[in-house]
Amino acid sequence: MIKSVSINDNITLNYIPMTKLKTTTIGIYIARKLDREEASKNALLPHVLKSGCKMCKNREEIAHFLENLYGAKMSAGISKKGDTHILCFEGETISDRFAPNGEKLTLGLLKLLLSVIFDTKDEFDSGDFLAERNNSITKIESVINDKRIYANYRCQEEMAKGDIFSVPRLGYKEDMKNITKEELHSYYKDIITSSHIDIYLCGDTDIEEIEREIKGFAKKFSFKMAEIPKSNILSPKDGVNVVCERFNVTQGKLSMGFLTHTKATDNTIPALVLANTIFGGGAQSKLFNNVREKLSLAYYAGSVLNRAKGFLTVNAGIETANFEKTRAEILFQLEEMKQGNISENEIESSKNFIINSLNGYDDDQYEMISYYHNEKIIGSCMEIEEYKNSILKLTKEDIVDAISKVTLDTVYFITGTEEAYGKDN
Repeated sequence: MIKSVSINDNITLNYIPMTKLKTTTIGIYIARKLDREEASKNALLPHVLKSGCKMCKNREEIAHFLENLYGAKMSAGISKKGDTHILCFEGETISDRFAPNGEKLTLGLLKLLLSVIFDTKDEFDSGDFLAERNNSITKIESVINDKRIYANYRCQEEMAKGDIFSVPRLGYKEDMKNITKEELHSYYKDIITSSHIDIYLCGDTDIEEIEREIKGFAKKFSFKMAEIPKSNILSPKDGVNVVCERFNVTQGKLSMGFLTHTKATDNTIPALVLANTIFGGGAQSKLFNNVREKLSLAYYAGSVLNRAKGFLTVNAGIETANFEKTRAEILFQLEEMKQGNISENEIESSKNFIINSLNGYDDDQYEMISYYHNEKIIGSCMEIEEYKNSILKLTKEDIVDAISKVTLDTVYFITGTEEAYGKDN
């Protein structure tokens, strides 16, 4: 069970005791409201910060410090959960229980992470800044290279037109090119003490000592109170938006976006999660067994639920000539569920699929942290055992009620030939 302590109005320490593994994992997450003007700077900043700080002035010193912690790891990046843009800093080290000579490895890693985030150098190194800015631009440009990911990205972008969720996680190429190191450093100073920050520790450690260290560090700064940004679910449009794009591909990519009309905090969310699992959430699902296996219409077919924004997407790799058949079959399988044509075997196997996934978090500290942080960001805050119990007690009627709200919003298709689809939309 997670234990949370308020460090100050901005910072919360969250401890997830776990003695099963021989490691301790730390995650520090800075929450910003998703914003067009901030997005590119948010995406770039974590990578520049991890290049050096006052404690370890460059990459080489950081690498040496981590090596002295018996090969500890540290990483930084950016994520997007609902309408929240999150600067992520994570690390992993050997649990103090197994440290030679009673060394406090967790505390050492925490000090490095805190220094990287809060105690940066007076100015960013020009070489590190330019290298990370170029890397960020390359990442944005490379999104289009994996058409499976790109199709899902484009479908969500079309669904979110007019909504802040349309702002991309990695920011914008044109904005990234124009960021200067002075501008980024000034932005860093503005947000570091005016954002909500969650610190997670998962493992076996002296949490009171960790709390004292963080409180002592935080006293050096003057914070402006900030809250976790709130997310709104996507709103329906008039009719179904159909978009086709042509690339030099041999396999078509179909992505269909559906609105769930269900908020992340609604008590029907567990039923919707189970309904999505039955629909397309694994090898036991209707989409896998019918669209892929029985009818051989797709190389892959599955669905993913976004609770924070109230939508789910179906993604399939298909022969371009099978566009209409595949789209029709996906909608047919959804209608089957709405009509209550769900077997007890489908329900039980999908429940087991979810429970086994949740049980797997006991073997992965990053996943455990991710679960609890995601629950907090979307406002659900459901304990894992509570989540399991809510899934196990669901009936077919609960599932049908949840899936019956789901409506088609957007169809996005990548094709390589004009004959496969007709005309552009």
